[in-house]
Amino acid sequence: MSADEVNQRAQTVEAYRLWWQHDAHWYQGVASRFGQQAANEINAEALRKVALHVGQRIARRSGPLPDSGDNGKDLEELRRRYDECGDRMFPRELRNASTEVEDAGGDGGEGLIVLTLRRNFAITMVRMAGSLEGYRCPCTDIHAGWSEGLGVTLTENRAESCLRDGDKACRLLMRVAAPLSSATTTEG
Repeated sequence: MSADEVNQRAQTVEAYRLWWQHDAHWYQGVASRFGQQAANEINAEALRKVALHVGQRIARRSGPLPDSGDNGKDLEELRRRYDECGDRMFPRELRNASTEVEDAGGDGGEGLIVLTLRRNFAITMVRMAGSLEGYRCPCTDIHAGWSEGLGVTLTENRAESCLRDGDKACRLLMRVAAPLSSATTTEG
């Protein structure tokens, strides 16, 4: 990579950081004028809409979800698409996240995909803006948007642990009906 490419990448990362800082200050402004609950609701709503758009783009590019008859293989492809959604919305330089299939569901059961987030720049920016107290993470709203965009209905979507609460990592559970073909929606 040339020095110009390295410099351009550094400028891009700095632009991301500045937009996240803007977002944190915007959140703080809404919270101070209209209350923490309003700021949390508006933030979650906006991120869910962005996540839906990202999921739809990945779904269009990747094609229909697989229905191979092998729940583990099909959930692995869905897991890969969730990772791609995360990479599109949050650059790797600003987060440390991974997903894994913890339970393939088997025989018509539900599969479990777990997202583990060890670093989240949004939390850092909200903390730096002085708004961490009362901040509600919109992670489940983001995952709901991704899932809807990908054509998957979540039967469970919750945080088991959260960096915001001082945990070492966020552990987010996304449970989907298996096989995936029974979980897809007809909405577009």
